[in-house]
Amino acid sequence: MKQKVTAVVRSSEEIAAGIMDLWLGTDLAREAKPGQFVAVYTKNASKLLPRPISICRVDKEKPALRLVYRIAGAGTKEFSTYRAGDEVEVLGILGNGYPLEEAAGKTVLLLGGGIGIPPLLETAATLSGLSGDKAPVKVYTGLGYRSGKDPKELFLKTEFDAVSEVLVATEDGSEGCKGTVLDAVRACKKLKPDVIYSCGPMPMLRAIKAYAKETGCKAYLSLEERMACGVGACLGCVCKTVKKDEHSQVNNARICTDGPVFAAEDVDI
Repeated sequence: MKQKVTAVVRSSEEIAAGIMDLWLGTDLAREAKPGQFVAVYTKNASKLLPRPISICRVDKEKPALRLVYRIAGAGTKEFSTYRAGDEVEVLGILGNGYPLEEAAGKTVLLLGGGIGIPPLLETAATLSGLSGDKAPVKVYTGLGYRSGKDPKELFLKTEFDAVSEVLVATEDGSEGCKGTVLDAVRACKKLKPDVIYSCGPMPMLRAIKAYAKETGCKAYLSLEERMACGVGACLGCVCKTVKKDEHSQVNNARICTDGPVFAAEDVDI
């Protein structure tokens, strides 16, 4: 059930240029799943709408949520000033998540680009934990960055290294494969994924949809979109779908509630 709660900042730090790492203590963590998100409210009364931020890691024991986000405007700029002990209003848990049950016994490929990388870390860690089951999961992660000239620009890479086999692509070729994450995937001849879980900019997601169709693997896309309410009431974050919605009888879906994760063949992007 969605709840608006008061969370307490555990820590906040800049881990790359304009990229913040925020841990929030909240019982919402007990219900969180890989691929879901929360909406964080500013303390400025003139800014009514919360900012949607994907969940990077989940600590169900403490409990706490880790949010890794880019400073993009006044709201996220405010969040970057928070310090341990500060309180913040959070709405969650929102959206669906990645259907990890489909990964059992398969080779799974996680693909993230830019700020679409953080939500895949909890996904990778969860899948890695399944690898000891009778149907082990082989996990690969493709990470796309603008550059790797400064090691800090490869944010979260070392944490992915601990839970998956990592392929890196950079736009300038300074680290890993030069080009996109799919260029890195194609260069890895041994990799033949059964399932793809992805998050990133729209051009990347379109390319992943085409790659999945080409190779015959199942792909899930986490769509990024500006959101207002975060609970499906305002219809401000709809995406075009292949099938008609059974309630509205139009070809669209609300990213905040029907998504953000969709099967690639279900969305028209």
